[in-house]
Amino acid sequence: MEKTGSISGGALFVLLGAMLWGTTGTSQALAPAGATPLAVGALRVAIGGAALLIVALLRGSFSSGGRWPLAPTVISILATASYQPFFFTGVSKTGVAVGTLVTLASSPVITGALGYLVFGEKPERKWYASSCLAIVGCSLLTLSGEGGGTVDPVGVLFSLGAGFSYSVFVLGSKRLLRDHGADAVNGLVFSAAGLVLLPVLLASPPAWLLQPRGLLVAFHLGLIATALAYFLFLKGLSTVPASTSVTLSMAEPLTAALLGVLLLGERMNLTGAAGVALLFSGVGLLALKSKKG
Repeated sequence: MEKTGSISGGALFVLLGAMLWGTTGTSQALAPAGATPLAVGALRVAIGGAALLIVALLRGSFSSGGRWPLAPTVISILATASYQPFFFTGVSKTGVAVGTLVTLASSPVITGALGYLVFGEKPERKWYASSCLAIVGCSLLTLSGEGGGTVDPVGVLFSLGAGFSYSVFVLGSKRLLRDHGADAVNGLVFSAAGLVLLPVLLASPPAWLLQPRGLLVAFHLGLIATALAYFLFLKGLSTVPASTSVTLSMAEPLTAALLGVLLLGERMNLTGAAGVALLFSGVGLLALKSKKG
């Protein structure tokens, strides 16, 4: 008979990483005027990628491990780089609520299907229940606010592209973790993704970085919400199934919603509160490890 035990180590790392991702919305809301979402996203990856590469080099993470398989490496880099424009374009076209909902709700389903096809990872039985709880909770939470936006078919397609990009990043990184440590995978993938997105910054130089508040926001997004967050996420991903990690990462909107209420003075109605409860239940169910007794 299976019993729920304490939270597993891998799941804890994934949860902590997702919670740090959840601070990005609050951080961006505090950014100076002129900080466009696309520029913020590109700068986030550039700073985070540089930091992760430096950490990997200082720790000698590239000196061990096997060869870097070409296809998973390139796929992980492109998926990381493509997530930002897909996500922010989808949000701009169809609204924050709908765009975020489509991205987050599609990721567990896509990852579960691709994980089974690529790695033969059959999701645990509780994954189905927890994913349903998390998706419904995310739906209630993101659609509970006023002015949820209009459903633009093109925007929905971009948001689905963001969900697909995130799922592919998770699966590609999981393949790379077979032969390399999390430091090396993070350093290579994110620094290369930063180079891919460099033209975005060159086309529209972020002048708002000259302000002290702009620097604080940029360093938080790059060092805390990207470098540290993805270090924790990939550390957990090495021991947690891909489908499980993506459902656990729904702690991101949960954290974002709570920070919005506590720090930005946003209000949450009963629908949003119900969404938080369902999200917490779904993520918590999946985070607890099972033990036989």
